[in-house]
Amino acid sequence: MYIRAPIRMDKKTKVLVNRLEPGDIAVIDHDDLDEIAANSLVEKKVAAVVNCGKSITGRYPNLGPKILSRVNIPIFDVTKGDIFNNLREGNIIEIAAGRIFTDDRVIAEVEPLSREIIDNLLMLAEENIEIELEKFIRNTLVHANKEKDFILGNLKIPKIDTEIKGKHALVVVRGQNYREDLSAILSYIKEVNPVLIGVDGGADALMEFGLTPDIIIGDMDSVSDECLKKCKEIIVHAYLDGKAPGMERINSLGLDAKLFPAPGTSEDIAMLLAYDKGADLIVAVGTHSNMIDFLEKGRKGMASTFLVRMKVGSKLVDARGVNKLYKSNIKLKYVIWFIIAAFIPILAIALVSQPIQNLFRLISIRLRMQFGL
Repeated sequence: MYIRAPIRMDKKTKVLVNRLEPGDIAVIDHDDLDEIAANSLVEKKVAAVVNCGKSITGRYPNLGPKILSRVNIPIFDVTKGDIFNNLREGNIIEIAAGRIFTDDRVIAEVEPLSREIIDNLLMLAEENIEIELEKFIRNTLVHANKEKDFILGNLKIPKIDTEIKGKHALVVVRGQNYREDLSAILSYIKEVNPVLIGVDGGADALMEFGLTPDIIIGDMDSVSDECLKKCKEIIVHAYLDGKAPGMERINSLGLDAKLFPAPGTSEDIAMLLAYDKGADLIVAVGTHSNMIDFLEKGRKGMASTFLVRMKVGSKLVDARGVNKLYKSNIKLKYVIWFIIAAFIPILAIALVSQPIQNLFRLISIRLRMQFGL
């Protein structure tokens, strides 16, 4: 296999996809390449993916590599060499015979992941899932005990300008099937007009559907500048000690933001915010809810999510549940009655309007003449 194309590089795949152009080679450093990252690379129509990490480590059956192979995007794991220190973005490289070249110089050695290799690695990963599950549960319980005071009572939630009390809040994460879920509840969004909360890239997901987020919350590493400038309020997720790397980006754009120091994920604190500010219902789109989701996100447990779901559970609904509640089934009898009702005012006008009565007489005369009556 021979491939020649320019490269785009970033150790964070979700950041890299914003710079990719069709035909580029994506250079990433992503152990256990996940579905969301793989789908984003597919959408960008890259020529190939070079991974400086291990695309499948064997910890659990991650499906990212399989998604790339299905659409015939070659994926290579680097086995020797330092691409990030020896190449620059925009360099044109050649991949041939298990090596990466630029200007006739060997930069790295790579292993192509064929469909057969991917399937074999996933089978081995399936055997390890029980071991990983045990570690995941243990880690979740340990951290839940440490974080319970913050999540369940002592967490200081910032004051916000957006009015949420008594309204529905739609929390959007750019997770699996977010497009399908948003499409399914568009009628709900138009009818109820919920407060729109985008979690990092989830804000851009809203923009894809022509919706402007009321609040963007997160560490600001995967949301676009355009979206940040258009939204109404920004809340930066900070560490408990107050450090917030995402605030540097907000300041560089000349925007204002509030800090929310908290443990856990940004989607967790988005739900806590909506709950604390009195939302009647919290509708979740694309959120993480199972072990594979969290492992793909790079987390070893789901302590904060477990605690948050316990706290807000009575008000939390998945988008697919909302879709079922708002799915309308229009019966034929309702359509018939609607048509009849529409003709009643027309008939009433006809009975009292002299011009319309004259029109009916002319039509009657014309018909009698036509048929010789």
